Amino acid sequence: MKLKKYIFLTQEGYTYQPNTHSIEPDIENLQVTGFALGSDPDDAFKSLLNENEYLLQTKFNEIFCYQLDDYFEESKRYFHLSEMRKDYPKKTE
Repeated sequence: MKLKKYIFLTQEGYTYQPNTHSIEPDIENLQVTGFALGSDPDDAFKSLLNENEYLLQTKFNEIFCYQLDDYFEESKRYFHLSEMRKDYPKKTE
């Protein structure tokens, strides 16, 4: 049986922008808790925990996953907001 790769995420937690001075979170987001191989999501989650036991010590509770396509790494692309800001039309109020 071929193992499948999964990405595990949580909606719990927050992200701050670089160089922020605010004590309030800037963006609600998803946080990657890890990647794991398994025959199905349950098997992959057990692998994730076996390889990253520290996750059980965190305050995260709800974690979900997506199965990654066999060729997901080939689809990797980077985007730079600094480039988009130059070309993106500004909204007028």
